[in-house]
Amino acid sequence: MARSVDPLVVGRVIGDVIDMFTPSVDMAVFYGAKQVTNGCEIKPSATVQRPNVQVAGRHYDDTLYTLVMTDPDAPSPSEPNMREWIHWMVTDIPGATDATQGKEILPYMGPRPPIGIHRYIFVLFKQRGPMVMAMPPQQRNNFSIRTFAAQYGLGLPVAAAYFNAQKEPGTRKR
Repeated sequence: MARSVDPLVVGRVIGDVIDMFTPSVDMAVFYGAKQVTNGCEIKPSATVQRPNVQVAGRHYDDTLYTLVMTDPDAPSPSEPNMREWIHWMVTDIPGATDATQGKEILPYMGPRPPIGIHRYIFVLFKQRGPMVMAMPPQQRNNFSIRTFAAQYGLGLPVAAAYFNAQKEPGTRKR
């Protein structure tokens, strides 16, 4: 019998960014028609517009979710001294909807990896109730999903997905 290894472990998402968890909610992330699958590569030019993030659930319950997107490899995977760079934060997302139905705490900023291959991670948390006092971070660098989750009593994630991106070659003028 073949053993499968969790791609979040292989990609060091579990360990670098979040702790081991058991996924309990389906989340789908799309940039246009391209679905984010763990470890796939997406060009930064395809990520300029915020993605469509769909959260499963039931229309009749009042469960709310928080979505956070970070880059743990800023500014460089070999020296990530700005880990984690936060790209987006949305709270109060009702189940069975998408992130546009939530409250955007920090506006989306598309990936712009300066050097190396960066991981861009979407982490979904189940809230205990509405996030009345959620504040945007003062700066985008050195954010910590673990500290944020502890501060707001979110516990372990319920879903996560990530993709890789690297700087695209520019057009050179001669």
